[in-house]
Amino acid sequence: MSREIVVTTHEQALEVYRNKDLRQALYDDGDVVMGDVLVNLHGQDHRARRRLENRLFRRPALLHYERDLFPGIMETTLRPHVEAGEADLVSLGHQLMMNLSALTAGVDRPEGTPAETDRLYAYLRTFIEGATLGHYIGDRDAKRAEVADALLRFDEEFLAPAVDRRMAILAAIGAGDQPEDAMPPDILAVLLTNDDDLHLPRETIRREIAFYLLAGAHTSATAFTRVTHNVLEWIAAHPDDADRVVTDRDFVQRCMHETVRLEPSSPTGARWALADITLEDGTEIHEGDKVIIDLMAVNRDPSIWPVGADEFDPDRPPSDDAAPSGLSFGYGMHHCIGMDLAAGAPLRPGQSPDERLWGLVPVAVQWLFDNGCQAHPVDAPEPDESTTRPYFGRYPVVFAS
Repeated sequence: MSREIVVTTHEQALEVYRNKDLRQALYDDGDVVMGDVLVNLHGQDHRARRRLENRLFRRPALLHYERDLFPGIMETTLRPHVEAGEADLVSLGHQLMMNLSALTAGVDRPEGTPAETDRLYAYLRTFIEGATLGHYIGDRDAKRAEVADALLRFDEEFLAPAVDRRMAILAAIGAGDQPEDAMPPDILAVLLTNDDDLHLPRETIRREIAFYLLAGAHTSATAFTRVTHNVLEWIAAHPDDADRVVTDRDFVQRCMHETVRLEPSSPTGARWALADITLEDGTEIHEGDKVIIDLMAVNRDPSIWPVGADEFDPDRPPSDDAAPSGLSFGYGMHHCIGMDLAAGAPLRPGQSPDERLWGLVPVAVQWLFDNGCQAHPVDAPEPDESTTRPYFGRYPVVFAS
């Protein structure tokens, strides 16, 4: 009989994430949009697709996104709200991160209009509900059907033209009419270029692109709102630090890490046991058991963070035994492929400071405070009542002139 085994320590979680006899189980209820996407694959299928898609997340490509592509998207998306004097961070964050995720995924934006953004954003919200269906409050069968229909309409409106454009470029490259670098550097191009090896049916490609769109936008947008909230709370308690938000990008990045440690996008990880396993502490896991990684406990493990593990402290000394964001981005074969894009990465030995990746979320949060972001004086944030997950439904802010 299947059991649920809950792990709550950092060391246990590392073992679970590393073990190849434990298969992803977090998105079983969201298979309508997550059924055979990268994060749900296991073994050789996972290795083959991950190896190809990893190419888009190497440092040179990430620097290109952060320094060349994202500033323009950020300015275009955020500036109108600054000029209006106020914004809802939840909606704003999703639209901002969606615009960048569309580039990474390979969702073309030929119109570039607000109406087109609204249509893509509506698809995104539906895909998010599909991926987190296990936490949905309402008629899940009706929502599943709605998500399936949205995927087909998304394919017709956005995916099919993007596929046609890349196939035409691929044909032109094969004929010698265009150079190989004419193909856009995105996930869709990778899947189409390597079709002879992957042999993916159209519905799988459709879900993979929808997954990259929702994963990049939703998790980063959730962090964007939460980091901003925590910075506002920190400044209210530490007014002398107000200038640090606009002068010290390292401080903002640490705020991101602390936020993600304490408030992971998904508060749990989950794995199915494919064989009998015994952890080093003696915990026995039987084939068929479901292993739950309690990230809210793991990321507060006092053996790793002995002082104030439950507290938000961007000045916390780094741990020698854990990443500053804990295990919120996962670990092992399924660690988040977009982690460095979202949160940045430290310099490796021999790298120039000019190669520092700050992360799109810290950069966007600092942009807000550069433009006078403040808590709304009369309109308080509200939780999202449609899910059991601790998301904000609305987060109003104002911009001081």
